[in-house]
Amino acid sequence: MSFTIYDASAPVFTNALTDMQAWLDKALAEGRKEAALMEARLAPDMLPFSRQFQIASDTAKASRLTGVEAPAMADDESSFDELKARLQRTIDYIASVDRAAYQGGDAREVVLKFPNGMGYKFTGAAYLTGFALPNFFFHVTTAYALLRAHGVALGKPDFLQHLGPPNLVAAA
Repeated sequence: MSFTIYDASAPVFTNALTDMQAWLDKALAEGRKEAALMEARLAPDMLPFSRQFQIASDTAKASRLTGVEAPAMADDESSFDELKARLQRTIDYIASVDRAAYQGGDAREVVLKFPNGMGYKFTGAAYLTGFALPNFFFHVTTAYALLRAHGVALGKPDFLQHLGPPNLVAAA
């Protein structure tokens, strides 16, 4: 079996969204101020913490690769519980899309249109590798950086939490 558009998207998105849920739990367990974090920004012209989660969630739906209509979400989350619920709805949606829906997604035409009338036209493969994954991980990493900047004790094991603890690997 060959590596597919599904393999390069659905599990990657699901793993990172699951990790992000755990980051929120860790921030709360450490007693961080939720209200302050929800509006935190790395720079004045950047989107706040909550939008990082919302955009990661929207990008992960990958409906442009499958042709399956993704559920709309209101972008009105105002608490960690609401962000976690949104991520879970996104994970559940990804799991509900049949793997077969991704077949041909690499060649599907994807057109992104921005409010200013500009945009991009891609094949599905180019969209995934050139836009969706970089955009997704930009927002995931920004959320991670905001938590770190506000003192949450996250490290690389938290970013890669979906891998579980490392195992001892014998030399070849």
